[in-house]
Amino acid sequence: MNPHPIKSLLYRIGAVCTLIVTSIVFTAHAAPPLPPRSTFYVMPTVDGLFACDEGWANAKIKGLEQVNNYCIERKLDASKNVNQILDQLEPGGPKGQVQVGFVATLQMSGLFKRHGTDWVVDEQKVQVFLQLLTRVKRPVVVYLTADHFDSQGPLVDGLIDDPKSLMLLSNGKPAMANYFGYRIAPYTLQVGDDVAINFYRFTALEHVIKRLGSLPKAVQDRIIAVTLPGELHHMFSDFEGGMGRYESIQVTDYSAASVAGFQQWLMKKYGSLQQFNAATGSGYARIQDIAAPAKDLRSGTTLSLQEHYDAFADGTLPIAGWLWDAQQRIGKLDLYLDGALTGSVQKGLNRLDVYRALDEVTTPNVGFRYDLDFSRMPAGEHLAQVVASTAQGRYLVGQIGFKVNTLAGKPQMNAKPAGLQGLKPISQLKGARTSMDLPRPAISVYFNPLARDWNQYRAWQVRNFMNRIYQVALGAGLVANKIYSHQIVPNVNSSWNPQLFAVEQTLDDSVPWKMGINLYGGATNSDWVRNFLAQNKFSDYGVPEFNPQQWKRPGAHLEAMNSHYLGGARFISPYYLSVIPDKYRGNASNGVNAMELRPDNPKDGSDQFYKAIQQFAEY
Repeated sequence: MNPHPIKSLLYRIGAVCTLIVTSIVFTAHAAPPLPPRSTFYVMPTVDGLFACDEGWANAKIKGLEQVNNYCIERKLDASKNVNQILDQLEPGGPKGQVQVGFVATLQMSGLFKRHGTDWVVDEQKVQVFLQLLTRVKRPVVVYLTADHFDSQGPLVDGLIDDPKSLMLLSNGKPAMANYFGYRIAPYTLQVGDDVAINFYRFTALEHVIKRLGSLPKAVQDRIIAVTLPGELHHMFSDFEGGMGRYESIQVTDYSAASVAGFQQWLMKKYGSLQQFNAATGSGYARIQDIAAPAKDLRSGTTLSLQEHYDAFADGTLPIAGWLWDAQQRIGKLDLYLDGALTGSVQKGLNRLDVYRALDEVTTPNVGFRYDLDFSRMPAGEHLAQVVASTAQGRYLVGQIGFKVNTLAGKPQMNAKPAGLQGLKPISQLKGARTSMDLPRPAISVYFNPLARDWNQYRAWQVRNFMNRIYQVALGAGLVANKIYSHQIVPNVNSSWNPQLFAVEQTLDDSVPWKMGINLYGGATNSDWVRNFLAQNKFSDYGVPEFNPQQWKRPGAHLEAMNSHYLGGARFISPYYLSVIPDKYRGNASNGVNAMELRPDNPKDGSDQFYKAIQQFAEY
């Protein structure tokens, strides 16, 4: 909680007023004054750092990888083109309150090359990377990636056949995936150096950080942050499109090492096997007999509650959807359960899919969500109602009936639940459109306490691995004040399933590193994000990936950048610029390529965002 609510309120009022003034004045192409603060860095991710002009000009070379290899062998880089593309955003170099720099990405597993029968760090590639940092005389965020996107190169070709290096689904198979044609390697979250992938990524991380520390002081001073290790999270089936899946989910990690770790984690939590049995109503004779829950009671694959696992087994039922209030009459949303007020429903969450689908919706922040804890609710049928309050009265946004199940022999409620009466339908509120998306109607759910433990353990695994990465970076000499996470925030998207990711323990106020969160769509300018940062007292945070992906309302991009200027961010990293020639960039309709920032790319409002950065850099 904020210990100074009045001060906080005044700040928010001032911030809102500044945003309104910014929107009006920027529309008139004038730059209003901003309150003074430390330098705010706008650091676009730049694609193609290793590709030199000589490589592109060589007709015998085909494809980006061959161009990169050609240039690295000759100690050439893309610094000239990087300087040119950044000068187009902020001519004359970095200066003023807002300065343009760039994100320089280096993949840890991709650094290795064959040397006889061994794999060694390609020192030439590291040297060319450092050379580029020296030649581009602008602020830089160094992104040392070692997560599942660090999946290119010959070393990885062998590692994906090593089961100990990978997270496994409950069927024993690795959660291999693609992301818009890009291979994803589901690396383990085990932290031991005896795991092959860990040996290589920790070795590379230490090596690169030590080499960064050997750069001239002027170059080191330009490094304002180092982000690690990428979007670290558990993996799941249908990685590219399944982030909002709730039916028939498949998650990680069911490897032998992970399950053994779960058993030890349970003993640490409960104190002993006897206390675990007493707390959970179990009768296990050995710790090793405790299985990670992975079967579904409703599918008939198990008759045991403790084996049951699905998206709701930990006792959480999301009540979620979207609501577009064109005239902004709705003050709040509340959840009523069986006719009784349960609590306030979060609204203003990101729903970029709705923004894309409906022309009249001018902001992605139309999602709402309430995560209902049904673990203590009586068995039987229940009714959840989402109610909107306005000056004209209360309206029913939507309602969902659901059933809390219990195993045979347990008591059940028989009475049909009575909902809140006398509500107007939301269709009577002019300009309002809505849909209840979660859960599906008439869903039945089971609560398994062991499934809740499993999800908490999975979240602990993510935090434990991030802790290890942080310690490796510190041990190699990286200054703590420059270490940022590079983390995804699933909960800002009301239709996503956060359990698939299990990242919550890397996002709380106890983390030792600087907070870095990736924001897309409406999340780039979001009350939910502002509250998240304030409640956890995150200051001097970063946004390692940033793109509003909007095109319907002039000024949206400037407002989003300004909100983080006011919020105390050290940097935001617009995604993305490219110095790769057009013929090598692929189809612009690709979901990722649509976000390329250039004045002639209208996809996802990328041209508007590009021009907004130019304007913002005038401060």
